[in-house]
Amino acid sequence: MAKQNLDFRDKPINLNERGGRKWVYAKKPSGKWFTRRTIFSYVMLLFFVGVPFIRINGNPLILLDVASRKFIIFGAIFWAQDTFILALLMLSFVLFVVLFTVTFGRLWCGWACPQTIFLEMVFRKIEYLIEGDYRARLQLDNSPWTAGKIFKKVLKHGIFILISVAMTNTFLMWFIGSDAWFDLITSPVQENLSGFLIMLLVSAFFYWVYSFFREQICTMVCPYGRMQGVLLDSKTIMVTYDYKRGEPRGGRGSGDCTDCKQCVSVCPTGIDIRNGTQLECINCTACMDQCDKIMHVTGKAPGLIRYASEDSIKGGHSKIWNTRNRAYSVVLLIIFSFFVYTLVTRPVIETTILRTPGLLYQDHENTISNVYNIKIVNKTHNDMPLEIKLISHQGEIRMAGNTMNIKDQDMFESTFLLFIPKDEIKSDKTEIEFGIYSNNELIETYRTTFVGP
Repeated sequence: MAKQNLDFRDKPINLNERGGRKWVYAKKPSGKWFTRRTIFSYVMLLFFVGVPFIRINGNPLILLDVASRKFIIFGAIFWAQDTFILALLMLSFVLFVVLFTVTFGRLWCGWACPQTIFLEMVFRKIEYLIEGDYRARLQLDNSPWTAGKIFKKVLKHGIFILISVAMTNTFLMWFIGSDAWFDLITSPVQENLSGFLIMLLVSAFFYWVYSFFREQICTMVCPYGRMQGVLLDSKTIMVTYDYKRGEPRGGRGSGDCTDCKQCVSVCPTGIDIRNGTQLECINCTACMDQCDKIMHVTGKAPGLIRYASEDSIKGGHSKIWNTRNRAYSVVLLIIFSFFVYTLVTRPVIETTILRTPGLLYQDHENTISNVYNIKIVNKTHNDMPLEIKLISHQGEIRMAGNTMNIKDQDMFESTFLLFIPKDEIKSDKTEIEFGIYSNNELIETYRTTFVGP
């Protein structure tokens, strides 16, 4: 690589010489890559907003109901009893992120991360519309307060607040569902005062992030950028400056780089991509578009900044697959296959039967009774009429409440008394077995204990 000035690493990119915040005034990007990213971002925005309203068999496409320990992912419901399956899914996701990063760098950050999508495709576009491009915004911020400046600032931040509230309510539906959200917003505020205050607090956080903190989420807070130092290597494809073609800079020598610094002016995090791979780079492609424009004006070939690996810059080849990402791919395939297997083979119902805490046995004339709590989760998309029987001993079950008819993807909870004849009880703790039947077909068994004298 050509000799570089490494002074930029002496301090964080978003701090000035005095140690204060250096505000990034990024030039409005344009070009073929920005157009592609805009289309993709709008698809992702539709996904974020539309997910709570999409139904599969009457259930949301995705629901992360932490309070009820109920998770719906692409129509499949996972309960607290499915922790192992969920763990396999999360492990598969983490490995996919690792594999994707090893192969294509920080592509997620520039194209699909909600932080980037909302900041670049929503908040910044509103800012461009109201305050203008980077030079106009810089001049406006440094100008005295006038009626025009006050109007623009109030209008911009008022819209930012409204969008922040809308974002909070949208993501709230991911956790409680659209029906519960509609019931929540149509009920009086005093009935859900704590929830309303939490909504305002989260909205204020979103407003602060997208109005003031901005790119510092990516450069200072997000741990994913720091993972690059471990995951990236010379074979990783990312937004890269072709230093062999570009150096020496300035247009006076053999290098194609004119040193116009347009790649710096358009960068949303304020870095100079010509300094090489940096954790602040989110692979947004803005510098690629801007550099291609300069190459077109100067009559040179595009691609001075492009998607490439360090090895391809050095040797001119563009091989993507190597030993490391092949190994990650094999491990990912094995774990994801195991996840699919456990998901497909999991029982249609999940039963839990426990003796009611704090209660001992009850002594009757010819029988001994225990009180049990029962919980059954229906993991199918069919209504299931169920019946519980004692299959290990002679005994009688007296269920509290109505019959055990569980709707699809629903849960049944109740209490019942189990009476067992005294001559069947041989010790103070007897192991017993229940059978759960549907339409006279045994579909699950459950073992527990019966306490006697």
